[in-house]
Formats: sequence, structure tokens, C-alpha cells
Amino acid sequence: MYRVVIVGRPNVGKSSLFNKLLGLRTAPEKYAKAGSRFAVVADVPGVTRDLKEGMVESEQGRFKLVDTGGLWSGDVWEKKIKQKVERAIADADLVLFAVDGRSDIATADLEVADFLRRQGKPVQVVATKIDDPKHEAYLGDFYALGFGEALPTSAAHGRGFDDLLERIWALLPVRESKSEPEVVPIRLAIVGRPNAGKSSLLNAILGEERVIVSELPGTTRDSIDVEFDYAGNKFLLVDTAGIRKRPETGVEEQAIGRAHQAILDADVVLLVVDPRELGDHEMKLANEALDAGKPVIVTISKWDLIESKEEAKRVRADLGLKLSHIQHLPILYVSSVTKQNLHKLLSETARLYELARVRFETAELNRWLSVWSTQTMFPNFKGKPLKLFFLTQPEVAPPTFVFFCNHPEFVTRAFEGFLRNRIGEDLGLREIPFRMVFRGRREQVGRGAGETE
Repeated sequence: MYRVVIVGRPNVGKSSLFNKLLGLRTAPEKYAKAGSRFAVVADVPGVTRDLKEGMVESEQGRFKLVDTGGLWSGDVWEKKIKQKVERAIADADLVLFAVDGRSDIATADLEVADFLRRQGKPVQVVATKIDDPKHEAYLGDFYALGFGEALPTSAAHGRGFDDLLERIWALLPVRESKSEPEVVPIRLAIVGRPNAGKSSLLNAILGEERVIVSELPGTTRDSIDVEFDYAGNKFLLVDTAGIRKRPETGVEEQAIGRAHQAILDADVVLLVVDPRELGDHEMKLANEALDAGKPVIVTISKWDLIESKEEAKRVRADLGLKLSHIQHLPILYVSSVTKQNLHKLLSETARLYELARVRFETAELNRWLSVWSTQTMFPNFKGKPLKLFFLTQPEVAPPTFVFFCNHPEFVTRAFEGFLRNRIGEDLGLREIPFRMVFRGRREQVGRGAGETE
């Protein structure tokens, strides 16, 4: 797979360029509509710190596009950002050097140019923010960077991107095409409150510092996607910004919105919990994922900080009380430092992914329905009993079970709970969310548990 990396100094429009090449028509005011694969954009420097990857689809083919943090930022993140950019460029087939087309060449632009010459990769200069064709007359100054002509673009107006794609494909090396079947990875979203240990966990799984880690909450400012192979399975790990109740800035609001979107996009959700800061917030995140039909693994992080068996026993008892409402979910105690249970996290993810996609034969479901019908009293209204005629499973991920009955409105919450317990226990689906729908014989749509009528 070709890799194209976008680099440049802070606030020159790298993330807008990234989003536009991925197909986003306009920078979103409401982050959730954009999806977690697009980069957070704001008119302040330093929004992007880690590497953000996405797949560009074009008529000529596909390539992986990488957005990077601003070089020569002058802040506390400068050294780590440069290290990550160097790593990204090492695997790159082409570098897009983004410059602000409406500004003079800055000292930082010259520093970036010298840095890129030392990397020895093909470079195409891309002038951003050229909203009007008359501004192209001033692009000649960028020849001084030493990489030839600067292509004019405008993410806001969609100018120049067809030409840019043609130039990218002209500069990419020719490779012999291989017709290998594409394997869809298991998408694992890592979510939790700020500073719960999400980024440390991702780095520990990968065995490298893929995302910047700091004791400062809010270090991760966007959802970061990383592909990873383990035990014959392909994973897409999604590190997200810490989700707090009240975001403090517009950038944080966008980042938190992307984290919520990552939950909706996920196949499995890893809820990372600091055992010293467990509260209602974690319960809300778990319920959000379960309501969206996503299996959840409750991941108790920083377990290496528990110093004795007595303390571990106390903490486990306390967690048991606070997690009582979701105690049916898998709970793992992990450490990014000692690597405790990290491999089990991935094996549990693969297991839940497959479990959410199990499809039961209709005949088997109706045998179980006959058994369940003998185990409880059916609701009865004014002498008219509820009757269940037939059970089928039309969908997976989440599994959806449709009960055909005489009067869907007769289904009580208690009876619904009985059926939910029986499906969970007898069909082995206790650890994953599933949906139940009740339909009358003559109805097109009945009432579903947890659904709006």
C-alpha cells in the first residue's frame, strides 16, 4: 500500500488538506457528522500532535494518507512530534510539504525544507488557502524551498485537488499490482475519561510510542487509527480523546465528538477505567456503547500501581460494587507497564467480535421458544393472553431477534426481561448487546426493546 505523508509547520492547513483528500466536502461545524476518520480542524496551532491515518480512494487507485503534527512548533510537544514525523516519513512513498499560500515563507518553512532534504524522499510542495486564482501569482517565492513548483489548493473551496491527485499518482513509484483479498480489520475503540491510560495502553499493545503520552489530561486531541495484526486477526485500534462532561475549548469539543463517533463506528469498545477514578461517567460510556449495539470490555488500567494483595482485594471489592450494573461484561485488569493481560485484551476482542456475528438457525430458536414458554406465565390482559407464535433472527452485530405474536402491546417490561435473560443465558449472548423486536401478524413494524415507537 502506498503511503503519502503530509508535513509542514503548525497551522498551515495540513489537517484541512488531509480531510479534503479523504473526501470531506467541508470542514464540519458538528464533528459527529464527519466521522472519526477525519482530522479535527481549528484556527489555532498545535491541534494535531499524533499521526492520523486515512485511506484515499481515487480513480487511479488507493493510498494511505498520513496527517502529522506541526514541525518547529516551539512548544513542549516539539521533540516528540518531530520523532513521529521522522517515523512516518521513513515509511513514506511521497511527502506533501504544506505551506500557507497566502503568507511569505517563514523561517520554520525553511527549517522544514532542510529537514525533508535530509530524509531523501520525493517531495511535492502544496500551497494551501489559495481561495482566489489571482493569489497564484505569488507562489513563485516557494521555489526557494528547493522542491520545485508549489501546487495551489483551497480546502474551503475545493480548488486544485484534481490536479493534486494527478501529481501524487505521477510521483508515486510504479509497483506490480497484487490481487490479494482485502481483510476487513476488527475496529476496536479505546475510550474513557482523560488520563485514564488509553494512549499508554495502545502504545503498550503496539510495543512502541505510537501516540504521545503525558500526565497532562487532554494530550490526545483527536481519534488516532492504527492497524495491527495479532494471532491471525487484523485490528484497527482507535485511540480517542478523553471524554469529559464539559469540554473546555472548541478543539476539545470536536475531539470528544470524534470519540463518541468512534464508539458508533467500532466493532468492539474498550472502556478504560482508572480504578481510582471510577464513577457514573464510566457507566454512561458503557451504556452509550451498549445502546449502540457494541460489545464492551471493561479494562481496569494501571494495575501495576496496586502495591499489595490486600489493596488489590479491597479495590476489586469496591469495583465490584460500582460495576454491579455491568458485571455481566468481560472485565480485565491490565498494566501498560508490566504488559499484564494485554494479549488477553486482543483475544477477548476477537471472541466478542465473532460472538456478535453468530447467527442461529430458525428451527433452533423456535425449539428454545417452546422451552421458554413453559418456564413463565405469559401476560394476560382482560382475559386475552399474549401468545408467541414464531421467533427468527434477521440481523447480526448486534444480534436482533424478532418475536411474532398476537398482541405486541401486551409485552410487559418484566416479560421482556425474562426473555432477555433467557437469550443471554441459553444462547450464550450474556456478554454482548442484542435487540428484541415484537411484531403482530398483521403489523409491518412492532415494538422493539430500547427502540422508539
